[in-house]
Amino acid sequence: MKIEGSGYGGTSRSGADRVWADNAIRTIRAESNRSADTHLYAVPLPEQWGIQLYLKDESTHRSGSLKHRLARSLFLFGLVNGWIRADTTIVEASSGSTAVSEAYFAQLLGLPFVAVMARTTSQEKIALIEQFGGSCLLVDNAADVYAAAEDVAATCNGHYMDQFTYAERATDWRGNNNIAESIFGQLAMEQHPVPDWIVVGAGTGGTSATIGRYLRYHSHPTRLLVVDPENSAFYPGWLEALGRGGETVKPSAGRPSRIEGIGRARMEPSFVPSVIDHMVQVPDAASVAAMRHLHAYAGLHAGPSTGTNLWGVWQTVAQMLSEGRKGSIVSLMCDGGERYAGNYWNPDWLASQGLHPEPYETVISRFLDTGRWSAPLA
Repeated sequence: MKIEGSGYGGTSRSGADRVWADNAIRTIRAESNRSADTHLYAVPLPEQWGIQLYLKDESTHRSGSLKHRLARSLFLFGLVNGWIRADTTIVEASSGSTAVSEAYFAQLLGLPFVAVMARTTSQEKIALIEQFGGSCLLVDNAADVYAAAEDVAATCNGHYMDQFTYAERATDWRGNNNIAESIFGQLAMEQHPVPDWIVVGAGTGGTSATIGRYLRYHSHPTRLLVVDPENSAFYPGWLEALGRGGETVKPSAGRPSRIEGIGRARMEPSFVPSVIDHMVQVPDAASVAAMRHLHAYAGLHAGPSTGTNLWGVWQTVAQMLSEGRKGSIVSLMCDGGERYAGNYWNPDWLASQGLHPEPYETVISRFLDTGRWSAPLA
């Protein structure tokens, strides 16, 4: 339903814009107020290990993914800055999930929405964007989404949301019900309420920046592990930023990530290397393996970026075991597996991509049976 601005009796265009923006902000905040928090699931591990693993299920947001939080923040950021008005077309460059969530909020405010995405984006995500009233512009080269989105915004009275620039600044890292504050609140009654590690992926860099800053602001000893798929620029960029460029690393080939939703062919402005304690580069087939293993082991049906998280989680659990440490680890279930029925959950598609997850699934299963990790620790 389109929000109408009711002026203060013959107000100017700027006054009407302000009234509309006030109503839009109120609408978004009301939507948030109606929404319950996402679940924090305890994933069973052998009791004798003394380690607890939790997955925060971000797929339960109305728009179905972790990006619901980002989209809400980006809309509020655009509104308070005066960038979004009653006649603005919202435009975004995305690998899919952010576009789905932004389409939802654009529909909530009665605004047109255009998603610029790579042609390889899953059909399930494209259908969701269209279900929320958005339209999709698909480009052949994923690296072209930025320029194409800018062009669309410039020609249609639009605002380019630019998640890759504004993700780290649109979210209040001090608290205000961000994802880090939510995690610590939900852990309050657990055996280890302050986790040893939080494990997340790097897509825009916004989630890792928010969590890393929150941990430092509140003086928590928790360390932040960021996982990154092969070919992504974030991992080598992190090494370089910390003066470790001489370490052995498979460099980015300038190709888009095969793990939809995370990994980039360039360092994005929202990625903040200095708040990250450790990074792990994850083979794409290992991401798929961990995603599939989670479904068989815990009955949680997730997408491939959750698998990337879990490959880092299992290595972290193995490291804690080898050091005789007890404690807790938290990671994220970023979105649901139903968005990837035609690709990552499709054996024929995996074979066509040269992705063979079976050896990595064996590593995980053997680890949970024996407590011994048989792959290199990153």
